[in-house]
Amino acid sequence: MSFLPVFLILGLLILALMTLVWVVSLPLKNSSIVDIFWGTGFVITAWAAFLITPDGPTERKLLICALVTIWGLRLTLHVFIRNHGKPEDFRYQKWREESGKAWWLKSYFRVFLLQGVLMWIISAPLLAAQMVNKPLFWMDYAAIALWLIGFFFEAAGDWQLARFKTKPENKGRVLNTGVWQYTRHPNYFGDAAQWWGYYLVAAAASAWWTLFSPILMTLLLMRVSGVTLLEKTLRNEKPGYQEYIETTSEFIPWFPRKK
Repeated sequence: MSFLPVFLILGLLILALMTLVWVVSLPLKNSSIVDIFWGTGFVITAWAAFLITPDGPTERKLLICALVTIWGLRLTLHVFIRNHGKPEDFRYQKWREESGKAWWLKSYFRVFLLQGVLMWIISAPLLAAQMVNKPLFWMDYAAIALWLIGFFFEAAGDWQLARFKTKPENKGRVLNTGVWQYTRHPNYFGDAAQWWGYYLVAAAASAWWTLFSPILMTLLLMRVSGVTLLEKTLRNEKPGYQEYIETTSEFIPWFPRKK
């Protein structure tokens, strides 16, 4: 079976999954559960591709699925713990207020279906990496190294920020130690780096054309729902954040600058 038919099957799977998550969100009156599902959705998609694609459990298929599983389940667990017991994310609350009683249906298209389409497009290298049975070589090992760097920055950044927020004396302060002294957004950088790692695994299987996937993910993290959106809020709410901007790299880790 060629790439396109399998890709369409995965698209239908993602559509079904996102519809189910949307149905669950209605009685909860909380569209934020889509953020919890985001990582797990890619895990399910990768393993579905594993089962559908030919050649059985090859090294590259196992590699890509293992990397995605570690990334996706850690992300889901982190977002679940972060959101547990808290109200719906402010973005969805705003849209809910603007839409009124129609939000139950609008949320399906504006939140769940949109994220499902993005998940489908971005997941292309996870499938393409499994379509060709080629032995692992240097590009795969470079992908693992890049993925490990990304995983470290994302996991360490999330963990350090969670610990920082548990201390009352840190309320209103800016975290500028640990990995946060090298980039203002270590979690977003780490996420992007891991997706470039997935792309390298796919490129090693001759699927170089899936380049659009890590580019799209990086743009989302930097200019849509990540860095740009967050910094608009932090500039106004965090005293000292402007100084943090002047001394710390925005995205790619680098040594702090002197004022």
